[in-house]
Amino acid sequence: MTERAALPTSVPSNAVLPPRHPDAPAPGEQIASHYHLCVGCGRDHPTGLRVSVTAGEGLTLSGSFTVTENHQGAPGLAHGGMLTLAFDEVLGSLMWLVGMPAVTAHLQTDFRRPVPVGTTLHITAHVDGRAGRRLYTSAIGRADDATGPVAVRASAVFVIVAGEHFRTYGRRADVDAAIARDDVRRAAHALEVNP
Repeated sequence: MTERAALPTSVPSNAVLPPRHPDAPAPGEQIASHYHLCVGCGRDHPTGLRVSVTAGEGLTLSGSFTVTENHQGAPGLAHGGMLTLAFDEVLGSLMWLVGMPAVTAHLQTDFRRPVPVGTTLHITAHVDGRAGRRLYTSAIGRADDATGPVAVRASAVFVIVAGEHFRTYGRRADVDAAIARDDVRRAAHALEVNP
């Protein structure tokens, strides 16, 4: 019998919980959008999700977004890719708590119940551990009622990167325009990023 390989998002035995960064947003504080045109959290994106995220205790946070007609796949239901995007955004916001810029390396989503248009998805997320440059995270999402049945689950691995990563790989005109904005500079500084 062959041994099954661990899933990419499985937390390895050598992982440890990183400390909460001393400058992390306080529990109950809303976490600002990192970029005004982000399709996940940007307030200026015309059809984006506009995910709202609030810091929790320790290495936890909560997020939410309301599914609109712009987010549907099947008639009247959220597109699975949009739900995955919401989880990527909320899980990525955990970087505010550990104070390290990171990018998604692997994201695994498990859809358990349909999420209709007009529904608010409530997501709770936490850091599960860190091993080297890899940060392991997971979350659950409940539709309309933050205590209702689980609609979606996700787990992700983020790779911690240097701030230069974004300047190297981002489209130059967009990076320069973002750097010119005070809100983006503040967000980059909070994550010790030098775009």
